Amino acid sequence: MTPRRARPARGLATLAAFTLALALSPAAPAAAGPPPGRLPPTRTEPPFGAPLTREMARLAAAIASDDPARALAVFFPEAAYVRMKTGEIPDPARDYADRLVAFLRLDVAAYHAVLDAGRPARFVRVAADPAFAQWIAPGACENSLGYWHEPGVRLVFAHDHRFVSVGVDSLISWRGAWYVVHLGPNPRPRDVGTVLSYSLGPGRPGPPGGC
Repeated sequence: MTPRRARPARGLATLAAFTLALALSPAAPAAAGPPPGRLPPTRTEPPFGAPLTREMARLAAAIASDDPARALAVFFPEAAYVRMKTGEIPDPARDYADRLVAFLRLDVAAYHAVLDAGRPARFVRVAADPAFAQWIAPGACENSLGYWHEPGVRLVFAHDHRFVSVGVDSLISWRGAWYVVHLGPNPRPRDVGTVLSYSLGPGRPGPPGGC
């Protein structure tokens, strides 16, 4: 089924949990070399704190500008996905383009519609629970390679003199860095752009589990 655009769903408010400040130094320029997805995987657990906040700020900027191309900068690399899925599903490259990236494009538009309603929202911080990070062993979840998984990270915004937040369904690792693999919920009841767990206030990261 081809994903299509729809109005985003809103979730219930939850309580705040672990939060990370946005006070960051500018990111250093990337060193020249092969794209990360073309390099072999490692078991290095990605850091939280400033590195995660920096990447989620880039995602928030893509949502604010309704620009999926900018979101691809923090999206799981295609070469890594193909490597991970080869032998596990029939056509990893097609699945990446027609499902993962297609949903990302729809979800960026859906998140933008919620957060830009009437007055643009300002990204404040990211909320995550490092205790939820889990190593997914090779062979699990139709993946031939292992990786770290972090569920339910939340992006917290200031919007119309109050805090609101939205969820990011899944981050997974490659070579010690976090990448978005599902912005909206996965799976979802309909193939449309969908906001994960919109909340007044910072919300609560998680729940744990998944892969």
